Amino acid sequence: MTTSSKFMFRASLVAVSVAAASSAYSAGFALNDHSATASGKALGGVAASNEDISASFWNPALFVNAKETTVYASGAYVMPSMDVTDITANNATVAGGGAIAGSSTNSDSVNNTLVPSFYFAKPLSDKTVAGISLNVPFGLSGDYGKDWAGRFHATETAVQDIALSFALAHRMNDWISVGASVQVHRADIVLESGVGTTVAVAGGEGIGRIEADDTSYGYSLGVALEPRKGTRLGLGYRSEIDFDFKGDVKYTGVSSGLSGAKGLVDAGVSDSITFPSVLTLSVEQDLSPKLVLGLTAIRTGWGSMDGINIDFDSTQDNSVLTFGFEDQWMYSAGLTYAYSDKLTLRTGVAMDYTPVTDKYRSARTPDGDRKWISVGATYDFNDMTSATFAFTHVMIEDVTVNRDGSQSEDDGRGKLNADYESSANVISLAMNMAF
Repeated sequence: MTTSSKFMFRASLVAVSVAAASSAYSAGFALNDHSATASGKALGGVAASNEDISASFWNPALFVNAKETTVYASGAYVMPSMDVTDITANNATVAGGGAIAGSSTNSDSVNNTLVPSFYFAKPLSDKTVAGISLNVPFGLSGDYGKDWAGRFHATETAVQDIALSFALAHRMNDWISVGASVQVHRADIVLESGVGTTVAVAGGEGIGRIEADDTSYGYSLGVALEPRKGTRLGLGYRSEIDFDFKGDVKYTGVSSGLSGAKGLVDAGVSDSITFPSVLTLSVEQDLSPKLVLGLTAIRTGWGSMDGINIDFDSTQDNSVLTFGFEDQWMYSAGLTYAYSDKLTLRTGVAMDYTPVTDKYRSARTPDGDRKWISVGATYDFNDMTSATFAFTHVMIEDVTVNRDGSQSEDDGRGKLNADYESSANVISLAMNMAF
């Protein structure tokens, strides 16, 4: 590896280690901006793309796009907006409960953030390529603050999954390539909320904060086909990831009476959660020497995530939050146009369906269906270096969180009703360099 590529690798490690992704970009908490090239066409045709090595996230066989040692570094700057209105909450399910004071609106719970990606490819022969990639496949970040009326349901939620992948791709003949990778995943979660009740004589309230992490492993498989010139097909699969999270819970502002009654003491915590598999199917068709149509369908196996069931190393009852997620699809279509020898233009649209159902939607998962509109471009400085830009506007369905107290898991949280209006803008930049 050259000095410049070593520097970029170290820089990517640092960037990924501090990234926290916003839930306002992709359905559930999957992230889909791992390539400015792919984002410019809303992922249309991504698992069949012959443009560069960044498509290998969805299909590891596409590392064969590298004809020489190649580095691709991409960053997505996510600018989300989420307005929470008509907030009402009460302690009706808690002894001595009543209405919970707090603002009826909240517009500061999501922040701008950077989501980086990095790819390195080294041809081992004319047909075989070794690849390394660093991505953030899953992420979520939201902070309502400690004073809003829904604080017993959530004050802060953060999930971050960093994946380091090692891949091999092989071109079997002129029209079929295969690839596979093994991945090391490091995930961290933060769950914070109010505990107790607003009624002082019943013990009052405090804050409980859970921090936990785990390292796990996964894999991906892929195949890319070109059965006839100008028609490309791709299929990629990323496996489920099983995490056994361990960490601790710490309480602040909890009275001795509340601590004694509910067992709210600092303790170790654990929970097992399976992050979902991702299946990507794509086709690209050259419509002319300059124009390419790409279509993609992505199925995410959200049904593997039944929810949170946190076990405390103390007398405190388990903390349960049912997700009720359903497996869902994302569909996209994109166009790529070679405007000149140096400039390539892209655009695309996508429909990304949420795995969250109305019954189980919560303050931690206030998710709705998403529509993408994307544009992008690549400028080739020379045969070895290019820069790529993409802009995506994400329109998110307005949703309502209605926790009416009918679920036993909300007995300690009370009732919550709130309306959510969200959207996001995403700017992606990438550099592709061959050596």
